[in-house]
Amino acid sequence: MSLFRHERLELKTPDQIRQMRASGLVTAAALAAVRGALVPGAVASEIDALAESVIREGGAKPNFLGYEGYPGSICFSVNDVVVHGIPESQVLRPGDVVSIDCGAVLDGWHSDAAITVAIDEVDPRSEVLIEATRQALWDGIAAFARAQYVGEIGRAIGASIRAAEPSFGVLRDYTGHGIGTAMHMPPDVFNFAARERGPRVRPGLVLAIEPMVVEGGIETSVDSDNWTVRTVDASRAAHWEHTVARTPDGVWVLTAADGGAAELALRGVEIAPL
Repeated sequence: MSLFRHERLELKTPDQIRQMRASGLVTAAALAAVRGALVPGAVASEIDALAESVIREGGAKPNFLGYEGYPGSICFSVNDVVVHGIPESQVLRPGDVVSIDCGAVLDGWHSDAAITVAIDEVDPRSEVLIEATRQALWDGIAAFARAQYVGEIGRAIGASIRAAEPSFGVLRDYTGHGIGTAMHMPPDVFNFAARERGPRVRPGLVLAIEPMVVEGGIETSVDSDNWTVRTVDASRAAHWEHTVARTPDGVWVLTAADGGAAELALRGVEIAPL
């Protein structure tokens, strides 16, 4: 069976990419505010309210809120929760690992990004997990800048994780995706080397690239709330994400304040003029 869904891709014009950049900066601002509030004693519902207020102050709306019935403006995923944790009464404690997934829609254009943060000091393996996943995201973005096919992104992400810690698992059931006039669009963006090369990369393609990596096995389960995804073996998880546009001259990271310039320069990639 084919892994990649061969569906029509939405390619954006330069003006549309600039509109998506405006949405991306709102999401970036919300995540920056949230990052500063992730301290011991922080309550998930209060973090959610903070993110929503920043998004609305930016003239946008939280695109997670109400999406297929989802009740929050962010996903708040702690320790063994990989993705889609609902922000309710969870209280952060020293040593926790928390992933925040956040998105906005502005003038009809969506953006989506995620970070993983250690609460005070965490164990060394969790530190490696967080940083390895972050580096893998940027390695995937750098691959997108040069790629002929979407599958090259997953190949780069998988190789990055293996080089950092071969025992870590890269989820296969949850992937990145296209994004634009909807939050989730074709194509799927795998975080591992699939057999198929996937759709051809063309200028105007915008992707949400988001490696999800676990300390142990990749088997997951979904809680009774039908949202919260956690590891079956209770191992910890990390999740990093950016919305990235491919232009005729390269890439621009729409949800990074600097467009991705600093991290991509470390990988020999210059961001495209926008």
